[in-house]
Amino acid sequence: MINFTLDQWYGWINAFLWPFARLLAMFSVAPVFGESTAPSIPKVGLAAVVAIVVAPTLPPFPALATSSYEGLLILAQQVFIGMALGFVMRICFSAVQTAGDFVGLQMGLSLATLYDPSTHSNTEVVARLFNILAMLVFLVFNGHLLMLDVLIRSFTALPIGHPSLNPAAWMGIAELGGKIFSSGLLLALPLIAALLTLNISLGILNRAAPQLSAFSVGFPIMLISGVLLLTVVLPHTPSYLNEFYQEMLGHMARIADTFAAPRGGAN
Repeated sequence: MINFTLDQWYGWINAFLWPFARLLAMFSVAPVFGESTAPSIPKVGLAAVVAIVVAPTLPPFPALATSSYEGLLILAQQVFIGMALGFVMRICFSAVQTAGDFVGLQMGLSLATLYDPSTHSNTEVVARLFNILAMLVFLVFNGHLLMLDVLIRSFTALPIGHPSLNPAAWMGIAELGGKIFSSGLLLALPLIAALLTLNISLGILNRAAPQLSAFSVGFPIMLISGVLLLTVVLPHTPSYLNEFYQEMLGHMARIADTFAAPRGGAN
């Protein structure tokens, strides 16, 4: 008869539960995986399968009871780490959506909104278009696999049972929030510059020839010009988005390293 001790049971449960918590936390926040339109059961199943595969390759875990105070603290720590790493990649899509907001405002489509189930709010149609494009580019360049690879490697850089998390990592994530505006503006800059030039031209035309009533035809002109400019600019955005994704994946790995760094030793 085969007998198992309680410590063995705790070891097997922890070997699955703690990596599963970090993976599932990232899946609930990260782009593609964390979309509200994605079913919950497949996300939980995927996190469970990856945890089962990855668990034997991870460094040794602390020998703690799963329901003990220390065990629950480690579980909560894994949830915070997974959510933090997933949020770093979510910044990419927020920047792209911000670029769509800028372009839609210049095109005069600020009032044309759709309900976005991922944010549970109304989103401009151009921002929704940019978000779909960003998601397709992310999948084409295997961004979801690279993001999962960074998370799995974080178990080595930031092993389970690490004594404490460096608070400098949270400040690093907050500083990355500035990329929502800087990268979003950089992505939308060609369209904004062209539409702004066209808008100034219509204003000058209205002053030079008031009888033409340039502002009465300004909206259709801006709308048609914006659509034509989108057909020219959007085919060139995947290369920029790929570089942006690679940059944010690097930040994702650095955030994990910062979490593991001793206090006062992280830049």
